[in-house]
Amino acid sequence: MATESFLATQHKTLLVDITVDEHGDSTDARAIVQIDGEKIGGWGRARRNPVDPRVPRIGDELAIARALNDLSNKIIEAATLEVEQFSSAAVYLHS
Repeated sequence: MATESFLATQHKTLLVDITVDEHGDSTDARAIVQIDGEKIGGWGRARRNPVDPRVPRIGDELAIARALNDLSNKIIEAATLEVEQFSSAAVYLHS
C-alpha cells in the first residue's frame, strides 16, 4: 500500500502598524510588523518643497510608501540571514 505525504498548509494574517507624524513641511512614517514574535520596522520621510502647495495626503502617501519599502528591505535582509544559517554558500535574495 502506497503512502501519500501531504504538505501541511498554514495561513497567517500579519498586520502592519503604520504611524504618521507631520512636522511642518516634513512627514515621517513608521511601519512595524511582527513575524513569529520578532518586530521588524521600516521608516520613511517626505519633505514638501516650500514652493509646492500644501497637500498633506501626498506627504502621507510618500512617507508611508518609503516606510513600507524600508520594511520590505529589512524583511528580505532578515530572511537572508536566516537562510544563510542553513547554507554553506553566500545567499542573495531579491525582492
